[in-house]
Amino acid sequence: MDQIQAMRIFIRITELGSFSRAAEDLDLPRATVSTALKNLEQRLGVRLFLRTTRQVKITEEGEQYYQRCLQLLAGFDEADNLFADVKNPSAGHVRIDMPHSMAREIVLPALPEFTARYPQIKLTLSANDNAVDLLHQGVDCVIRAWPAESENLQSRPIAMLAQTTCASRGYLAEKGIPLTLDDLKQHQAVAYFFAHQRPESQLEFIINKKSQAILMNNTLTVSGADAYIAAAKAGYGLIQTSRRVVEQDLARGALIEVLPHLQPPPMPLYIMYPPGRFLAPRVRVLLDWLIELFARL
Repeated sequence: MDQIQAMRIFIRITELGSFSRAAEDLDLPRATVSTALKNLEQRLGVRLFLRTTRQVKITEEGEQYYQRCLQLLAGFDEADNLFADVKNPSAGHVRIDMPHSMAREIVLPALPEFTARYPQIKLTLSANDNAVDLLHQGVDCVIRAWPAESENLQSRPIAMLAQTTCASRGYLAEKGIPLTLDDLKQHQAVAYFFAHQRPESQLEFIINKKSQAILMNNTLTVSGADAYIAAAKAGYGLIQTSRRVVEQDLARGALIEVLPHLQPPPMPLYIMYPPGRFLAPRVRVLLDWLIELFARL
């Protein structure tokens, strides 16, 4: 086995944290993966992993070698794919993760267009609102409404989604419809928290071309876009969310827009992927299609 293949095996073991999962991912026998790693360690003269019956933990030397392997293989991949666009860039497997509501309301309904355009690309789409460890979960890219905070991720803005302020009909019948920002003192909002942030209970509006935050009272804090919207429908207060995601709820009257003359700032969307890697053509065409999709909203 050549050194490049051994490095690829080492990278997958590192990212998946398992010899068996790496073997399955690479479609290789488990024994081949173990032998490749053993030979690699003998050639380097260091232990790359600490192995027990329950886990595989990378060593300090292994971490240094991993970062260098990423850089070297990115160069190899870039050279191999230099003329891929001239031939067929659209083949392979792509794993992507995005929020539940975005997958359900925006991406999945339009996805047949992508698969018809690129029938040789196989997709694995997971729906999740929290942070994802791309390297260890084998995910190629994620879409989130916040930029990457980790040095282990590179983020690229792909869209700005219009937002709306809304609440349930029942809540507004009880509390009244706010007509001004001062009226919000008599209202409450559903608080939202991310895994990486403190809970937020505020609404934001564009006033004189600047974003102004209004701190709100709340009785319920949730995590996840679906729970956030469901809490509003249940009467727990005002929310601000993507207009496209709640379009059907607004049309049915399950949610009512308020303060339409005071718009929230748009919601930025970012696609994130590991840095220091060549962005494979199969991932790039998906990224380009997503940018095209969100531009049409």
